[in-house]
Amino acid sequence: MDGELVERARRGDAGAYDEIVQRYTEVAFRTAYLVTGSAADAEDAVQDAFVKAHLALGRFRAGASFRPWLLRIVGNEARNRRRATGRRATLEVRAARLEAAGAAADPERAAEAAADRRALLAALQALPDEQRLVVTCRYLLELSSEETSAALAIPEGTVKSRLARALGRLRDLLEEPRDG
Repeated sequence: MDGELVERARRGDAGAYDEIVQRYTEVAFRTAYLVTGSAADAEDAVQDAFVKAHLALGRFRAGASFRPWLLRIVGNEARNRRRATGRRATLEVRAARLEAAGAAADPERAAEAAADRRALLAALQALPDEQRLVVTCRYLLELSSEETSAALAIPEGTVKSRLARALGRLRDLLEEPRDG
């Protein structure tokens, strides 16, 4: 289905590209947000990425999966934006959204779940960029190993080894005694 839209967009069908934009805006924003930690920077990165993707449609390989190709562009734009602003990515806004969405009827359970989410996001933030991006793609964006490989422009074996190291490091970080 994406292949047909891409072909129509390549031929100048603006409606086809609009449909692509609508289809992928949410996942593109989530990807950019997880890299930049800023909603405003993520929105700018997504907008720039869609413009660059449109301009690069002629270089898109027919028959390839569009989503990882686009997310690679989004990720590059988001990393460029983060470097330009000099800020480290934070996930506090996402954590707040998760807490609000996951508020349980049992206040004690809700508090425990919120603490667990904060600990997980803090541990994720403590990972090196290359490991955090692999975990983000695989588990938060639910990309396959193959899609993660394409989105990050690394071999699939590298995805698997980084993921194994990242999960081990997350386990260690989450098992450390909490202050408080």
